[in-house]
Amino acid sequence: MSMRTGLYPGTFDPLTNGHVDIISRAVKLVDHLVIGVAMNDQKKPLFSVEERVAMVTGEMDPIRQSSGVKITVESFDDLLMKFAERLKADIIIRGLRAVSDFEYEFQMVGMNTFLNEEIETVFLMADPHHQAIASRLVKEIARLDGDISKFVPQSVARKLVEKFGN
Repeated sequence: MSMRTGLYPGTFDPLTNGHVDIISRAVKLVDHLVIGVAMNDQKKPLFSVEERVAMVTGEMDPIRQSSGVKITVESFDDLLMKFAERLKADIIIRGLRAVSDFEYEFQMVGMNTFLNEEIETVFLMADPHHQAIASRLVKEIARLDGDISKFVPQSVARKLVEKFGN
């Protein structure tokens, strides 16, 4: 039986509890999960790609230990489908918070299917406790010295506080 590889791509600027929730459920679907940290300068990330990879990597040990699944974190700066093909991924995992997320993701799946119809996309709905969490909003709350402890892992909260000097 062959090993099933999944790819969970994102900017992760910063990693949120919603992302961690999707990762902890995605490992139930695959033998190897690659978390792809996108280098998307158009989004003007607060953290460098190296910082984002380190933040994600730092939160994976508990999930690895509880699931027994191999989890790796890699950055990429090319087309998602090309990255998935290089990894020999079987599925791409996407998290959805709301209907508006689905509309965008639906278009992406259509385009990705034209590029490679062999790689499936699987959507995981965000846990209701995490549906409102968006990295963009977390950064705004942190910038304004608000409490972000419910939205991100503790180590990520510390990095945000350092970044904003609060």
